[in-house]
Amino acid sequence: MAQQLINGILLGGVYALVGVGMTMIFGIVQLTNLAHGEFIILAAYLSSVISVGLGLSPLLTLIITVPLMFVIGYILQNVLINKLMERGSEPALLVTFGLSIIIQNALLLIFSADANRLIVSFQALSIPLGGMGRIPVLNLVVCLIGIATLFVLNLFLKKTYIGRSIRATSDDKVAAALMGVNVKQTYGIAMGLALATAAIAGTMVGMIYPFYPSTGSGYLIIAFGVVVIGGMGSITGTLVAGFIFGLAQVLGGSNYGLLIGYLVLIVMLAVRPQGLFAK
Repeated sequence: MAQQLINGILLGGVYALVGVGMTMIFGIVQLTNLAHGEFIILAAYLSSVISVGLGLSPLLTLIITVPLMFVIGYILQNVLINKLMERGSEPALLVTFGLSIIIQNALLLIFSADANRLIVSFQALSIPLGGMGRIPVLNLVVCLIGIATLFVLNLFLKKTYIGRSIRATSDDKVAAALMGVNVKQTYGIAMGLALATAAIAGTMVGMIYPFYPSTGSGYLIIAFGVVVIGGMGSITGTLVAGFIFGLAQVLGGSNYGLLIGYLVLIVMLAVRPQGLFAK
């Protein structure tokens, strides 16, 4: 049981990282980004290409992939999605669905359907805990990076001018615009931050699990679960929801893990549909 709890907590850190980009776009831009899972897998492939091409550790590739994904998100929001959102939420939703198909098929065309994985030097190391089990070093590092990412993002949103502009736009975009906030540019920054966190998530899950061009949909569902349990736009809720979802899945075992996780999701929708930490 102790080993299961350890595994669930470590998995929860990964799930929180997977879901934080989705919760930002849900809570700030009021957009359901159906391409979120594909962006995570795209980042994993980018990390793989850079790691092999430059001989870098996958962790060091974040120096390149995080700014690159931020720029992609910023341009995508400002050039395409902002214009579509003026016509309503449905056109923008359909565009993100189309982007998911394009990214998935482009990855399939370039990299084929073969499995890929990011290799690090501490892949097989673990820390013994006596009779309580062992902590895999890789999972621990990934979990800590996930928690640190959410902590830094939370500080950014609360302590910086851009962060306060993002929060103000999330609360009331009309009032924010009257106070001098460029709403469309703020949406672009929010999408850039969401894709930057997706870049970190892609590298982290790529080090733990094999990935294919088609695995993005699985991470999209996990992100939805984290958003629903934690509450839209809540960074703290994302972290707590990640731990809840991870523990529920691990305690359910290999046969019933996903079932238990989704049962928790259904109960949350029935009891508190706004999420644990939503206002």
